[in-house]
Parts: sequence; structure tokens; C-alpha cells
Amino acid sequence: MSDTPVLKTVNLGINFGGLKAVDDFNIEIMQGELVGLIGPNGAGKTTVFNLLTGVYAPTEGDIFISGKRVNGLKPHQFVAEGIARTFQNIRLFKQMSVIDNVKIACDQSIKYKLGGGLLHSKLYWDEEQRVHEKALELLKLFNLDTKADFVASNLPYGQQRKLEIARALATDMKILLLDEPAAGMNPVETAELLDSINMIRDKFGIAILLIEHDMSLVMNVCERITVIDYGRTIARGLPSEVSNNPDVIAAYLGTDD
Repeated sequence: MSDTPVLKTVNLGINFGGLKAVDDFNIEIMQGELVGLIGPNGAGKTTVFNLLTGVYAPTEGDIFISGKRVNGLKPHQFVAEGIARTFQNIRLFKQMSVIDNVKIACDQSIKYKLGGGLLHSKLYWDEEQRVHEKALELLKLFNLDTKADFVASNLPYGQQRKLEIARALATDMKILLLDEPAAGMNPVETAELLDSINMIRDKFGIAILLIEHDMSLVMNVCERITVIDYGRTIARGLPSEVSNNPDVIAAYLGTDD
């Protein structure tokens, strides 16, 4: 395991006009770590994810993936560097098949060129078979292989969430950003999701950064937690430390009084 963080930010920030949406955000995540990013609605969590995936360009600070500064890259270039994400609102290719949703994420690893694709060369067929098998193996991890030919929009909500994660895994990322994966799930689906997150981390050895409002999920699965409010970090530490932090309780967790 490398001593270099898979993901590191230094004084990261972004302004929208006169509004500082994220200010002086610093985080380091090592290979295999599972870290939570929490805070109230409007705290800037998704803005952080958008910075970390090239949707927004930072106005301050730096982003490093495995030691390489990646400021200014486009979203597809961030994927090539090893970062993938899911979204608050599921963004599948809903009229495509389940397996095609996963296969399309393998695009950057395909070895044949345009000519080979047009002429259906041997390399084309070999690569298509490899990608198909890879996609099917990923679907098996989430018990979706029997629904490989289903139209994605016909899957139940919880299975669509799993498909989105399987698609992200197909990019062979170093770090996976999960943006409220339990949103809209019932307790059974949430429990299955928790098992899936642990399985992903253990099987692939990747780092995971998780935004989530379900505190039972966060406290059960995350090794460390960073808390932001109004774009600034107000606490970081172990789940037990964060849950008892007065600033976090006041800003986000509330009290029983």
C-alpha cells in the first residue's frame, strides 16, 4: 500500500460571484479508507464532489490524485486519473439495458481503434467479449446478473442505485465518491447498501468518500468523518469524536432537548 494519499486537497475553495461556497477544504484519503463527508443541507458537500470530479474548477487551492495535481482537468480526465462518482439523483442511461449501462463505463479501457470497430477486427471481438464478461462479473456482485438484459428504468429503485455503483466500478477507479447513496431507500435497501459498500472496499481495496444523511449508515461504515457547514470544515475525526462534538451537534446533529 502506497504512503501517498489516493486523494488530497490543499486549501480547496470556490467562489460563485461574491459567495464562497467552499473555503479552505483539506482532506487526505488513503487507499482502502472509507471516509464520510457530512453536514446540513446547503453546507457545500455536493459542491466539494463537483470540485473533486472536474465539474467545477477551484478558484483556490489544489487537488491531487495519487500525488498528481489535477486542477483544470475535465470530468472525463478525472475519471481517467482514477476518480468516479455517483449522484444524489440517479443518472443511469435509463432506456439502455442494465449490462450496457456498465459496459459503456469501460470505454476508456477498450484497446481497439475506430477502424477496428468499423471492420469488426479480431481485437474488436476480443475486447467486446472481455468488456461483456467484466460487466457481468460486476453485476454479479450486486445480484443483478440475472437482470442484465432488463431496461435499466424497469429496475426497482434500490437496484438502480446498485447499478449506478457497478457502473462506477467499471471505470477501474482508485477512489469512489458516493453522493447520498441511501437517499430514498427503505431500511432493508439501506442495510443491503451498507453490505455493498463494505464489500466494495474489501474486495477492490479502493478508497471511498461518502456523503450521507443517514447517520446510522455513516457511523457504522465510516472510519473517519469530516463535517462542513457553510462551506467550511467545523470538525473531523473518528465517528465517536464527531458525534460528540458540540459544534457538530449545534450545526447538524441537534440534541434530544
